[in-house]
Amino acid sequence: MSSFILNMKRFISNMQLGSVKRKLSKYGIFMALIFLIILFGALRPETFFTLTNMMIILRQISINGILAIGMAYVIITGGIDLSVGSILAFSAIVAANFAHPGGHSIMIVILVALFVGAILGAINGVVIAAGNIPPFIVTLGMMTVARGLTQLSNGGRPVNNLDPTFNYIGGGSIFGIPIPVIIFIFIIGIAWFLLNKTKFGRYALAVGGNRATAEVSGINTKKIIALTYILSGVLAGISGMILTSRVQSALVGAGMGYELDAIAGAVIGGTSMSGGKGTIGGTVIGVLIIGILSNGLDLTGISSYYQQIIKGIIIVAAVLFDKKSKGKTT
Repeated sequence: MSSFILNMKRFISNMQLGSVKRKLSKYGIFMALIFLIILFGALRPETFFTLTNMMIILRQISINGILAIGMAYVIITGGIDLSVGSILAFSAIVAANFAHPGGHSIMIVILVALFVGAILGAINGVVIAAGNIPPFIVTLGMMTVARGLTQLSNGGRPVNNLDPTFNYIGGGSIFGIPIPVIIFIFIIGIAWFLLNKTKFGRYALAVGGNRATAEVSGINTKKIIALTYILSGVLAGISGMILTSRVQSALVGAGMGYELDAIAGAVIGGTSMSGGKGTIGGTVIGVLIIGILSNGLDLTGISSYYQQIIKGIIIVAAVLFDKKSKGKTT
Protein backbone atom coordinates (compact mmCIF):
# COMPACT_ATOMS: atom_id res chain seq x y z
CA MET A 1 0.00 0.00 0.00
CA SER A 2 2.78 2.40 0.92
CA SER A 3 4.55 1.53 -2.34
CA PHE A 4 1.38 2.39 -4.30
CA ILE A 5 1.05 5.75 -2.55
CA LEU A 6 4.71 6.53 -3.20
CA ASN A 7 4.32 5.73 -6.91
CA MET A 8 1.22 7.90 -7.11
CA LYS A 9 3.08 10.82 -5.54
CA ARG A 10 5.87 10.44 -8.08
CA PHE A 11 3.34 10.25 -10.92
CA ILE A 12 1.56 13.42 -9.76
CA SER A 13 4.89 15.18 -9.28
CA ASN A 14 5.99 14.27 -12.82
CA MET A 15 2.64 15.42 -14.21
CA GLN A 16 2.99 18.78 -12.48
CA LEU A 17 6.58 19.15 -13.70
CA GLY A 18 5.49 18.31 -17.24
CA SER A 19 2.70 20.87 -17.02
CA VAL A 20 5.13 23.56 -15.90
CA LYS A 21 7.51 22.71 -18.75
CA ARG A 22 4.71 22.84 -21.32
CA LYS A 23 3.55 26.22 -20.03
CA LEU A 24 7.11 27.50 -20.01
CA SER A 25 7.58 26.33 -23.59
CA LYS A 26 4.31 27.95 -24.68
CA TYR A 27 4.49 31.23 -22.76
CA GLY A 28 8.23 31.56 -22.12
CA ILE A 29 8.91 34.33 -24.65
CA PHE A 30 5.89 36.31 -23.47
CA MET A 31 7.13 36.01 -19.89
CA ALA A 32 10.58 37.15 -21.04
CA LEU A 33 9.00 40.21 -22.69
CA ILE A 34 7.10 41.10 -19.51
CA PHE A 35 10.27 40.61 -17.46
CA LEU A 36 12.24 43.03 -19.65
CA ILE A 37 9.48 45.64 -19.48
CA ILE A 38 9.39 45.42 -15.68
CA LEU A 39 13.20 45.39 -15.40
CA PHE A 40 13.89 48.46 -17.53
CA GLY A 41 10.81 50.20 -16.16
CA ALA A 42 12.26 49.78 -12.68
CA LEU A 43 15.77 50.85 -13.72
CA ARG A 44 14.66 53.90 -15.72
CA PRO A 45 11.07 54.70 -14.69
CA GLU A 46 11.39 58.37 -15.61
CA THR A 47 12.19 57.64 -19.28
CA PHE A 48 11.26 54.07 -20.18
CA PHE A 49 7.48 54.26 -19.65
CA THR A 50 7.01 57.58 -21.39
CA LEU A 51 4.81 57.70 -24.50
CA THR A 52 7.69 59.21 -26.47
CA ASN A 53 9.95 56.27 -25.65
CA MET A 54 7.22 53.74 -26.48
CA MET A 55 6.79 55.34 -29.90
CA ILE A 56 10.57 55.32 -30.39
CA ILE A 57 10.67 51.59 -29.67
CA LEU A 58 7.79 50.84 -32.03
CA ARG A 59 9.24 52.99 -34.81
CA GLN A 60 12.65 51.34 -34.40
CA ILE A 61 11.35 47.77 -34.45
CA SER A 62 9.05 48.30 -37.44
CA ILE A 63 11.82 47.81 -40.03
CA ASN A 64 13.36 44.81 -38.28
CA GLY A 65 9.87 43.44 -37.63
CA ILE A 66 8.95 43.50 -41.32
CA LEU A 67 12.23 41.75 -42.18
CA ALA A 68 11.71 39.21 -39.39
CA ILE A 69 8.27 38.24 -40.69
CA GLY A 70 9.76 37.45 -44.10
CA MET A 71 12.61 35.60 -42.40
CA ALA A 72 10.13 33.57 -40.34
CA TYR A 73 8.43 32.31 -43.50
CA VAL A 74 11.79 31.30 -44.98
CA ILE A 75 12.94 29.54 -41.82
CA ILE A 76 9.58 27.76 -41.49
CA THR A 77 10.30 26.06 -44.84
CA GLY A 78 13.70 24.98 -43.53
CA GLY A 79 15.71 27.75 -45.20
CA ILE A 80 17.59 30.89 -44.28
CA ASP A 81 17.99 34.28 -45.97
CA LEU A 82 21.26 36.08 -45.33
CA SER A 83 20.64 38.56 -48.13
CA VAL A 84 17.74 40.61 -46.73
CA GLY A 85 19.98 43.46 -45.53
CA SER A 86 21.62 43.80 -48.95
CA ILE A 87 18.29 43.47 -50.77
CA LEU A 88 16.97 46.23 -48.51
CA ALA A 89 19.87 48.49 -49.50
CA PHE A 90 19.65 47.84 -53.25
CA SER A 91 15.85 48.19 -53.32
CA ALA A 92 16.17 51.46 -51.40
CA ILE A 93 18.81 53.03 -53.61
CA VAL A 94 17.01 52.08 -56.84
CA ALA A 95 13.67 53.38 -55.55
CA ALA A 96 15.31 56.58 -54.24
CA ASN A 97 16.39 57.47 -57.78
CA PHE A 98 12.69 57.71 -58.64
CA ALA A 99 11.83 59.78 -55.56
CA HIS A 100 13.33 63.15 -56.42
CA PRO A 101 11.06 66.23 -56.20
CA GLY A 102 9.00 66.72 -59.34
CA GLY A 103 9.78 63.19 -60.49
CA HIS A 104 7.61 60.10 -60.34
CA SER A 105 4.60 59.60 -58.11
CA ILE A 106 5.04 58.01 -54.69
CA MET A 107 3.13 54.96 -55.88
CA ILE A 108 5.72 54.38 -58.61
CA VAL A 109 8.52 54.67 -56.05
CA ILE A 110 6.81 52.11 -53.81
CA LEU A 111 6.23 49.71 -56.71
CA VAL A 112 9.89 50.00 -57.76
CA ALA A 113 11.05 49.06 -54.25
CA LEU A 114 8.67 46.08 -54.17
CA PHE A 115 9.64 44.97 -57.68
CA VAL A 116 13.39 45.03 -57.02
CA GLY A 117 12.94 43.13 -53.76
CA ALA A 118 10.69 40.57 -55.46
CA ILE A 119 13.15 39.98 -58.33
CA LEU A 120 16.12 39.41 -56.04
CA GLY A 121 14.02 37.22 -53.76
CA ALA A 122 12.81 35.23 -56.77
CA ILE A 123 16.40 34.62 -57.87
CA ASN A 124 17.17 33.28 -54.40
CA GLY A 125 14.09 31.07 -54.38
CA VAL A 126 14.46 29.65 -57.88
CA VAL A 127 18.15 28.83 -57.48
CA ILE A 128 17.53 27.18 -54.10
CA ALA A 129 14.43 25.25 -55.14
CA ALA A 130 15.32 24.27 -58.71
CA GLY A 131 19.07 23.95 -58.23
CA ASN A 132 18.73 22.15 -54.88
CA ILE A 133 21.55 24.30 -53.50
CA PRO A 134 21.76 25.00 -49.74
CA PRO A 135 20.00 28.29 -48.87
CA PHE A 136 22.97 29.43 -46.82
CA ILE A 137 25.24 29.38 -49.89
CA VAL A 138 22.75 30.98 -52.28
CA THR A 139 21.69 33.81 -49.99
CA LEU A 140 25.28 34.44 -48.91
CA GLY A 141 26.11 34.90 -52.59
CA MET A 142 23.10 37.18 -53.08
CA MET A 143 24.14 39.20 -50.03
CA THR A 144 27.48 39.94 -51.70
CA VAL A 145 26.02 40.53 -55.19
CA ALA A 146 23.23 42.86 -54.00
CA ARG A 147 25.68 44.83 -51.86
CA GLY A 148 28.00 45.19 -54.85
CA LEU A 149 25.09 46.35 -57.04
CA THR A 150 24.19 48.90 -54.38
CA GLN A 151 27.71 50.31 -54.41
CA LEU A 152 27.83 50.40 -58.21
CA SER A 153 24.38 51.89 -58.76
CA ASN A 154 25.28 55.44 -57.73
CA GLY A 155 29.06 55.34 -57.80
CA GLY A 156 29.19 54.51 -54.10
CA ARG A 157 27.43 57.75 -53.18
CA PRO A 158 24.14 58.07 -51.26
CA VAL A 159 21.01 59.31 -53.01
CA ASN A 160 19.80 62.53 -51.42
CA ASN A 161 17.28 65.30 -52.25
CA LEU A 162 14.19 63.14 -51.90
CA ASP A 163 10.60 64.30 -52.29
CA PRO A 164 9.15 65.52 -48.94
CA THR A 165 6.05 63.41 -49.60
CA PHE A 166 8.23 60.32 -49.81
CA ASN A 167 10.06 61.29 -46.62
CA TYR A 168 6.71 61.41 -44.84
CA ILE A 169 6.38 57.61 -45.14
CA GLY A 170 9.21 56.99 -42.69
CA GLY A 171 9.00 60.16 -40.62
CA GLY A 172 5.31 61.02 -40.47
CA SER A 173 2.51 59.86 -38.20
CA ILE A 174 -1.28 59.52 -38.22
CA PHE A 175 -3.12 60.37 -34.99
CA GLY A 176 0.22 60.18 -33.17
CA ILE A 177 1.06 56.71 -34.49
CA PRO A 178 4.19 56.59 -36.69
CA ILE A 179 3.43 55.51 -40.25
CA PRO A 180 6.12 52.76 -40.17
CA VAL A 181 4.28 51.24 -37.20
CA ILE A 182 0.98 51.36 -39.11
CA ILE A 183 2.64 49.62 -42.08
CA PHE A 184 4.15 47.03 -39.72
CA ILE A 185 0.76 46.28 -38.13
CA PHE A 186 -0.83 45.97 -41.57
CA ILE A 187 1.86 43.49 -42.66
CA ILE A 188 1.44 41.51 -39.43
CA GLY A 189 -2.25 41.07 -40.26
CA ILE A 190 -1.58 39.92 -43.82
CA ALA A 191 1.26 37.59 -42.78
CA TRP A 192 -0.87 36.03 -40.03
CA PHE A 193 -3.73 35.45 -42.47
CA LEU A 194 -1.43 33.86 -45.06
CA LEU A 195 0.17 31.51 -42.54
CA ASN A 196 -2.99 30.46 -40.70
CA LYS A 197 -5.84 30.74 -43.19
CA THR A 198 -4.44 29.83 -46.61
CA LYS A 199 -3.00 26.77 -48.36
CA PHE A 200 0.26 28.63 -48.84
CA GLY A 201 0.76 28.87 -45.07
CA ARG A 202 -0.18 25.25 -44.43
CA TYR A 203 2.04 24.07 -47.27
CA ALA A 204 4.97 26.16 -46.01
CA LEU A 205 4.71 24.49 -42.60
CA ALA A 206 4.40 21.08 -44.26
CA VAL A 207 7.48 21.65 -46.44
CA GLY A 208 9.54 22.67 -43.43
CA GLY A 209 8.24 19.78 -41.34
CA ASN A 210 9.12 17.08 -43.87
CA ARG A 211 9.79 18.02 -47.48
CA ALA A 212 9.71 14.43 -48.77
CA THR A 213 6.33 13.79 -47.18
CA ALA A 214 5.02 17.11 -48.54
CA GLU A 215 6.06 16.11 -52.06
CA VAL A 216 4.36 12.71 -51.74
CA SER A 217 1.22 14.55 -50.60
CA GLY A 218 1.16 16.44 -53.88
CA ILE A 219 2.55 19.78 -52.65
CA ASN A 220 4.68 21.66 -55.16
CA THR A 221 7.52 22.16 -52.70
CA LYS A 222 9.73 24.06 -55.17
CA LYS A 223 6.98 26.59 -55.78
CA ILE A 224 6.34 27.08 -52.05
CA ILE A 225 10.05 27.56 -51.31
CA ALA A 226 10.41 30.05 -54.17
CA LEU A 227 7.36 32.00 -53.00
CA THR A 228 8.70 32.33 -49.44
CA TYR A 229 11.93 33.88 -50.75
CA ILE A 230 9.94 36.22 -52.99
CA LEU A 231 7.92 37.25 -49.93
CA SER A 232 11.12 37.83 -47.97
CA GLY A 233 12.49 39.96 -50.82
CA VAL A 234 9.31 42.04 -51.08
CA LEU A 235 9.32 42.72 -47.35
CA ALA A 236 13.00 43.69 -47.57
CA GLY A 237 12.03 46.15 -50.30
CA ILE A 238 9.33 47.64 -48.07
CA SER A 239 11.82 47.92 -45.20
CA GLY A 240 14.32 49.63 -47.49
CA MET A 241 11.72 52.15 -48.58
CA ILE A 242 10.79 52.94 -44.97
CA LEU A 243 14.41 53.26 -43.86
CA THR A 244 15.32 55.55 -46.77
CA SER A 245 12.27 57.70 -46.13
CA ARG A 246 13.09 57.89 -42.43
CA VAL A 247 16.72 59.03 -42.83
CA GLN A 248 15.84 61.01 -45.99
CA SER A 249 18.69 59.42 -47.88
CA ALA A 250 19.47 56.08 -49.55
CA LEU A 251 22.76 55.01 -48.02
CA VAL A 252 25.13 52.49 -49.61
CA GLY A 253 25.76 50.88 -46.23
CA ALA A 254 22.08 50.64 -45.29
CA GLY A 255 20.88 47.33 -43.91
CA MET A 256 24.26 45.94 -42.87
CA GLY A 257 23.72 43.36 -40.13
CA TYR A 258 19.94 43.62 -40.39
CA GLU A 259 19.70 39.97 -41.42
CA LEU A 260 21.05 38.97 -38.01
CA ASP A 261 18.38 40.92 -36.13
CA ALA A 262 15.72 39.47 -38.44
CA ILE A 263 16.91 35.93 -37.76
CA ALA A 264 17.08 36.71 -34.05
CA GLY A 265 13.51 38.03 -34.00
CA ALA A 266 12.16 34.94 -35.74
CA VAL A 267 14.17 32.42 -33.70
CA ILE A 268 13.58 34.08 -30.32
CA GLY A 269 9.90 34.15 -31.27
CA GLY A 270 9.82 30.36 -31.50
CA THR A 271 10.46 29.73 -35.20
CA SER A 272 12.37 26.45 -35.39
CA MET A 273 15.66 26.57 -37.31
CA SER A 274 14.96 23.04 -38.52
CA GLY A 275 11.70 24.21 -40.12
CA GLY A 276 8.05 23.26 -39.78
CA LYS A 277 7.30 25.45 -36.77
CA GLY A 278 6.70 29.15 -36.29
CA THR A 279 4.07 31.81 -35.71
CA ILE A 280 3.69 35.43 -36.70
CA GLY A 281 2.66 36.40 -33.16
CA GLY A 282 5.76 34.75 -31.73
CA THR A 283 7.95 36.54 -34.26
CA VAL A 284 6.44 39.90 -33.29
CA ILE A 285 7.13 39.17 -29.61
CA GLY A 286 10.70 38.17 -30.53
CA VAL A 287 11.19 41.48 -32.33
CA LEU A 288 9.71 43.35 -29.37
CA ILE A 289 12.15 41.60 -27.04
CA ILE A 290 15.10 42.70 -29.17
CA GLY A 291 13.75 46.25 -29.48
CA ILE A 292 13.02 46.66 -25.78
CA LEU A 293 16.36 45.08 -24.88
CA SER A 294 18.26 47.49 -27.14
CA ASN A 295 16.26 50.49 -25.93
CA GLY A 296 16.61 49.54 -22.27
CA LEU A 297 20.35 48.95 -22.56
CA ASP A 298 20.73 52.31 -24.30
CA LEU A 299 18.83 54.04 -21.50
CA THR A 300 21.02 52.37 -18.89
CA GLY A 301 24.18 53.46 -20.73
CA ILE A 302 25.42 50.01 -21.74
CA SER A 303 27.71 50.00 -24.78
CA SER A 304 26.39 48.77 -28.14
CA TYR A 305 29.28 46.27 -28.21
CA TYR A 306 27.88 44.53 -25.15
CA GLN A 307 24.44 44.64 -26.72
CA GLN A 308 25.69 42.56 -29.66
CA ILE A 309 27.16 40.01 -27.25
CA ILE A 310 23.88 39.79 -25.34
CA LYS A 311 21.87 39.36 -28.55
CA GLY A 312 24.20 36.59 -29.70
CA ILE A 313 23.83 34.74 -26.42
CA ILE A 314 20.04 35.05 -26.59
CA ILE A 315 19.96 33.64 -30.15
CA VAL A 316 22.08 30.62 -29.19
CA ALA A 317 19.95 30.06 -26.08
CA ALA A 318 16.76 30.20 -28.15
CA VAL A 319 18.10 27.63 -30.63
CA LEU A 320 19.27 25.34 -27.83
CA PHE A 321 15.87 25.61 -26.13
CA ASP A 322 14.12 24.77 -29.41
CA LYS A 323 16.41 21.77 -30.03
CA LYS A 324 15.93 20.48 -26.50
CA SER A 325 12.15 20.84 -26.52
CA LYS A 326 11.93 19.25 -29.98
CA GLY A 327 14.10 16.37 -28.89
CA LYS A 328 11.76 15.63 -25.96
CA THR A 329 8.69 15.56 -28.17
CA THR A 330 10.18 13.13 -30.70
